[in-house]
Amino acid sequence: MTEDQAVSALAALAHVQRLRVFRALVVAGPEGLTPSVLADQLGVARNALSFHLKELSHAALVTAEQQGRNLIYRAAYPQMNGLLAYLTEHCCQGAPCGPDVSL
Repeated sequence: MTEDQAVSALAALAHVQRLRVFRALVVAGPEGLTPSVLADQLGVARNALSFHLKELSHAALVTAEQQGRNLIYRAAYPQMNGLLAYLTEHCCQGAPCGPDVSL
C-alpha cells in the first residue's frame, strides 16, 4: 500500500457514519449487505448512506456487486489488511512492543 492509498483510506474512515458502515460490513462478512439493510441497521437515511458508501468505495475499502435488482456491498478485506499492515510495518523497529496497556 502506498502512502497516498493509506491517507485516502484513513480519510474515508475519519467520519463516524462511514466508520460505522465499514464496521457493519466487516461484521457481515463475505455475504455483504444491501444498502437498505445497512440503512435500517444503522438508522441512516438512504441518501446519506449512498454518499458514505461512495466515499468508502473511492477509498477502495468496500466493493459493490449487482445481484439481480440489488447491490451487495462488502468490506474489501485485502485493502483493510493492507492498511493495517502499512500502519504496523516496522512496528517498534522490529523489537517486541511494550506491554499491552488497556485504557
